[in-house]
Amino acid sequence: MEEIINRVAQSGLVTFNLEELLHPGERVVYDIKDNLFHGLILREKDFREFVKNHDWSQYDGKNVAIICSADAIVPTWAYMVLAAKLQGHAHHYVFGDLAALEQSLFQEAIAAVNPEDYRDAKLVIKGCGEKEVPTYAYVAIMQRLLPVASSIMYGEPCSTVPLYKRPKVVA
Repeated sequence: MEEIINRVAQSGLVTFNLEELLHPGERVVYDIKDNLFHGLILREKDFREFVKNHDWSQYDGKNVAIICSADAIVPTWAYMVLAAKLQGHAHHYVFGDLAALEQSLFQEAIAAVNPEDYRDAKLVIKGCGEKEVPTYAYVAIMQRLLPVASSIMYGEPCSTVPLYKRPKVVA
């Protein structure tokens, strides 16, 4: 009987799974519309009183998207006051919807990847998985690792789509 050789294991491929960069913290939306007087305007005195008495600890470790879903003019400083209160409680917060929050979380995580850990590596950026990874994360990781990797593929080690191969330097 012939010995079965695992060519994938012998290939030296390094799998990079973007799913592993997903922050596990809960994602929540803080809608400032709940602080508007008659759903139209933000009254500073009322807002500051709310901010002072609100239990900000409920955002501990969470990822917060700050929005205003009402058609109202909200002064910029109000969002800045919310940011000041979320600091020290929320893991991460942004002005924008949940998609903007997710993008910001991925940007933060990808920026923390040390490209030198992948110098001259034959990389496979894992494709299909259990969690949805947005396309911009794939583009961002390419931008981060392209300067150092010897090759980058997409998919699974047993079935990849070649994306990049460093040109050979002729001496």
